Amino acid sequence: MTVLQQVELGSEYLQENEDVICQKIAARKKELGGNLLILGHHYQQEATFRFADLTGDSLKLARNAAEAKDSKYIVFCGVHFMAESADILTAPDQVVILPDLRAGCPMADMATSEAVAWAWEDLAKVTTGRVIPVTYVNSSALLKAFVGRNGGSVCTSSNAERVLTWALSEGDKVFFFPDEHLGRNSASALGIPEDEVVLWQRNKPLGGNTPAQLQKARVILWDGYCTVHMQFTAGHVAAWRERDPEVRIIVHPECRHEVVSRADQYGSTEAIITAVRDSPVGSKWAIGTEVNLVNRLKSQFPDREIHSLSPFQCLCSTMYRIKPGYLLWVLDNLAQGRVVNRITVPPEVAVEAKLSLDRMLRI
Repeated sequence: MTVLQQVELGSEYLQENEDVICQKIAARKKELGGNLLILGHHYQQEATFRFADLTGDSLKLARNAAEAKDSKYIVFCGVHFMAESADILTAPDQVVILPDLRAGCPMADMATSEAVAWAWEDLAKVTTGRVIPVTYVNSSALLKAFVGRNGGSVCTSSNAERVLTWALSEGDKVFFFPDEHLGRNSASALGIPEDEVVLWQRNKPLGGNTPAQLQKARVILWDGYCTVHMQFTAGHVAAWRERDPEVRIIVHPECRHEVVSRADQYGSTEAIITAVRDSPVGSKWAIGTEVNLVNRLKSQFPDREIHSLSPFQCLCSTMYRIKPGYLLWVLDNLAQGRVVNRITVPPEVAVEAKLSLDRMLRI
């Protein structure tokens, strides 16, 4: 099914009253019973998130899917690369569904497997020694497969420093993609000198570097980024410091280095949740991550003062595509014996992609 076909077939569900839609989703969930598992990413809008059986960040949810041996249908309320990871880690007879096929990830799209392969070949022409590829989990199955067959590993925002340490012990250099900022923040945390970290700019010969720069580099970063976390600035940090010296600032490592270096803490989505949850009553927080998570924390912990680091609504627009109407659409189809929007990774790609995921789990 094409994206256009999905919009034509599912869009009528968006016209119904949201309260009615939610009542119907609850009824369909009860009807489908144990055959259905709904996974919800932390960045989902609350109207959809409330129906998730399990919630978490992308890797946690993929693991949840892999452990859900009794669930025939896994509806992933997230984005495309997350559903791909779930399909790779689940059994062949399990069905992974994405409610809206347009829910992609701009960062993942910034590093295609073809573009990375061309860069890989160019890099080999001007450097010596072994290069280990590392891809953030926010990447396509094809890119994970490229990493798998070239001896590399996937990483997440919670274990990037550990994976980078492993990669540098295995080789002379690391080629890290697609997120420049997670890579730079991780390299900085490990004490790697700035002149040994270079940026590979897409569509430039040798990524805009000289052969000498690439030969000296220990970490080579792809110039991808998260459109949400790029909205947080060092100026936002300075404004909060002036506004309230007691506030603790915590940000996601996809933020620019100048933001991360000025924050009190940084960490993955799960780490941010844990920090707020474990903080004392009355704590004050300014959080640099997606606004749905910030608002949810504000609701869950009313005895703490919680704000977004930015005065603007930093929303993941592609994640927001998973609307309750589209969730009901896929559940209605399942109840009638039809599967729509199934996400499948070709077996030959899945085998190689799983190599890179398994290496991460071993690390």
